[in-house]
This record gives sequence, structure tokens and C-alpha cells, in this order.
Amino acid sequence: MSTYANEIKTAAALCESNGNSWDAINPESVARMRLQNQFKTGIDIARYTADIMRKDMDAYDQDTSKYTQSLGCWHGFIGQQKMISIKKHFEGNTDRRYLYLSGWMVAALRSEFGPLPDQSMHEKTSVAALIEELYTFLRQADARELGGLFRELDAAREAGDEVKAKAIQGKIDNHVTHVVPIIADIDAGFGNAEATYLLAKKMIEAGACCIQIENQVSDEKQCGHQDGKVTVPHEDFLAKIRAVRYAFLELGVDNGVIVARTDSLGAGLTKQIAVTNEPGDLGDQYNSFLDCEEVDAADLSNGDVIINREGKLLRPKRLASNLFQFRKGTGEERCILDSVTSLQNGADLIWIETEKPHVRQIGAMMDEIRKQVPDAKLVYNNSPSFNWTLNFRQQVFDAWKEEGKDVSAYDRANLMSAEYDNSELSQAADEKIRTFQADAAREAGIFHHLITLPTYHTAALSTDNLAKEYFGEKGMLGYVEGVQRKEIRQGIACVKHQNMAGSDMGDDHKEYFAGDAALKAAGKDNTMNQFG
Repeated sequence: MSTYANEIKTAAALCESNGNSWDAINPESVARMRLQNQFKTGIDIARYTADIMRKDMDAYDQDTSKYTQSLGCWHGFIGQQKMISIKKHFEGNTDRRYLYLSGWMVAALRSEFGPLPDQSMHEKTSVAALIEELYTFLRQADARELGGLFRELDAAREAGDEVKAKAIQGKIDNHVTHVVPIIADIDAGFGNAEATYLLAKKMIEAGACCIQIENQVSDEKQCGHQDGKVTVPHEDFLAKIRAVRYAFLELGVDNGVIVARTDSLGAGLTKQIAVTNEPGDLGDQYNSFLDCEEVDAADLSNGDVIINREGKLLRPKRLASNLFQFRKGTGEERCILDSVTSLQNGADLIWIETEKPHVRQIGAMMDEIRKQVPDAKLVYNNSPSFNWTLNFRQQVFDAWKEEGKDVSAYDRANLMSAEYDNSELSQAADEKIRTFQADAAREAGIFHHLITLPTYHTAALSTDNLAKEYFGEKGMLGYVEGVQRKEIRQGIACVKHQNMAGSDMGDDHKEYFAGDAALKAAGKDNTMNQFG
């Protein structure tokens, strides 16, 4: 790693080699600007963050307590603030803490059509654009933090405090970047395998080291927690996994990570009957889950689709939508087959979309998967689509009842009620929620826990509270008490919003470019000075 002093020496040599015409260029200013722009391209970011993910995957294989986490983002500012907060609260350490780019939030909040459901109707280019935006804000967070250290260094030098100056220079040399891996949602690929490849390239060029793709039909795509999901035969899905891998390899991100997501647990439909060449092959296994009835050739109707299995003529049940349905109760078996097949054909991690957060359910599927792929690791959606309070209270209720414990004081169907909030059952459920990620990492092979839409909900909640108070009796006190006073006391950087927007960095650059003639914003009349 290049040190601050070495960067200055390198810049000084460059300036000297260009003669008198560069006399006005300050080598130390050049060094500062270079350190504030560590990553020159999205490919640089993708390679750097892919190495981080691979290291974390290896660490998890050795110790399941070292699982990773992320929160979903829909704007660069949101991602930036998460990483600033993480560094503030965890001693400057970003280890095993990523960002998640949610296709749901891109559709709901970033489409030119306005809010859309999670059905791949939004502009696919908006996904790559958001990745680039996120990393622009993360890089700006680096520049801002380093800029603050440079100003502290200048102040220490002016005060003649060499000890403090040396300590600050050590902080500069050991600066931890805000740039972390982003797990990026490519939905079902937005078209055929070629379309998937083209979009994957754009995402990687923007900085994505990890792309998550799901096994739904692209033009029938549904949110994983809604009804009507339609899956594709394995060979179709594997072609898209290979397309993403080729995109990584073409761009020189050899360590790129692919997450293969299966929606089969909640998907009861398929658009296609898989091609099969012999009994037991992958296509035959996919077709074996179809809901069929045995028919005689004489009983066939016009347009019937028939498959031959072991000498029997079977008619898959076809809906008016021209979709075929799977047999009920086969979801877990299909998830296991999907996961094993994906891992054996190029995917690095799997994602099983479930209808509830339940360690034993997830663990049972992972146990079967690991019989065939021992190092299988799962990415899991700790989704806001789950009612976590009700689910875990019911899980505790059911466990207690099975143990023979008296649960007569509780109404299982009404456990969400606030009347139970301070009960023994509620406390037990909350403890299970608190330890869910660690428990599932240990018992169910979950390497990465994410929440898809957290800031969508936090923005709605905080805005509701502010609107209620500001437009109500509290007036301006609603903002001051509920927002600004908390910002000041919690050390939220955004209380100095001019600084967050780059004003101080702009002043630095003005001084580099114009010297004493620079007209700077951070003078005595800047009201940001009120915040210390």
C-alpha cells in the first residue's frame, strides 16, 4: 500500500520532470487528490470487492460465526450513510458488511414510469446506473473523510505539533475505504441469455462484483413473495449463469461471484416442459414434478400436450394461461434440485426464497443440498415481507405447546396484539429474532444475511413521524426535537449537510487551483459553524 509520503515523492518527481511550467502544481495536493480517488474505474472496484467476498466466503467455511450482512439501497446517499454509520459505530471497521441492490426498490423507486411492482418492467439500465451511483457516493465518502484528515494535518503543522501531525498521517496511511461489495439483483436476466450477458457487463463495469439471478421466466417475473411465479427448466437457467460468468471473465473480474436464486418453493407453475433425452436426466427430473394425469391415446383432445414416461402417456395439467402446474408439495424438492444443479454448474452461492423465516425449514433443505455439495453456502433474504413478530411468536407458541407447556393465556391467531408485548412468550420470540442470523448461519449454512427493503420502510416511518408533528401542534419543534437535536447528539455527519454535499472538498480544490485568490465557502459567516 502506498503511503502518504510516498505519494508526495512520486508526485514531486513527476512535477520536476515537467519543468518550470509545472511549478504552480503542489505535489502534496496531487498526492491528496490521488488518495481521495483510490478507485479509477468500476472494474477496479469489482476486482477489489470480489477479493473481499472470496476471502469472507473462505472465512465462513472455517467459522460459521463469521457470516456477512447487508442492507438494501435505492439511492447512493442511502448506501453512503450506511457505510459512514458502520465506520462510526464499529471502530472504523467495515468487515463482512456489504450493501444490497434490490430490484424491488429499483422498480418501486427508480423507474421513469413511476412506482412499479417487482416484475422486471423497469428500465434495465437503471440497475447498472444505481450501482455506479452507489459507488460514486461511497468514493465521495472516502474523499470527504480524507479531506477532513488533511485539514487536521495542516492545522497540526501550523500549530507546530509534530506528534499530532505524525498521528494524523498514520490515520491517512491506514484509512479504511467505504467501498464494500454490493450484491446486485439482475432479476431473471431481463430477456434471453444474451440480454443477461449484456446487462451483466454493464453492472460489472459499474462496479458489481456479485450478481444475483433468479430462475423465474423473465417476461413472467414476479416478486419472490407474491403469487403467480413461473420457473424455467434448469438448462435455460444454467445458460444465464454461464452468460454472467462469461461477462465477468471478459472484463477480467475472474473472482466475480454469482448467486443463483431459486423461487421454486413458492412457484407452482412452469411455462415450458423441459427437453429430455433419457430417463433421469435433468430435463426428465424437472418434468417429473409436473402435475399430470395418465391418459389413453383414444381420449386425447385437440391441442393436448402429452409426455411419455416409462411407457405411460401423461397429460400435464395446462391452465388457460398456457402455463403448466407442478404437483403440490414439491417445492422443497425442486429447491434442492435447483440449488445443487446451479452450484454444480458455475454458481458460487445459492438463494432460496422462502415464505417465512424458519431456521429448521431452511436447515433441512441445506442438509440435503450439502449431501451433494458439501461447501454449499446460502444468501438469505431477511425480508420485510415477513411479519417477523407474528411468525416468531407463533413458532414459540407451537414449540411450547409441543413441549407440553401451558399456552392457554395466548391466542395463537392474535399474537401480533400489543397486549402480548411484555409477555414471556414475546420475550422468547424477540430473543429468537435477535439471534436468528447467528443461529441460521450456524445451523442452516447462511453465509450472507440481507434485508431487501429496509430504507424504504425507515424513510416511510420517519417521514410519517415528521409530518405528524411538524404539520401538527409541535410545528418547528417537531423537526428540531425529532430530527436535528438527535443528529447533533448522535454525531450524524449530515447535520453539516453542506460538508456532506462536498463544500469543504470544493474549498480545498479552489485553494489548490487558485491559491490565496480562492473564494471559499467555509469562512466565519458559514452557518455550518454553529454545529462545531
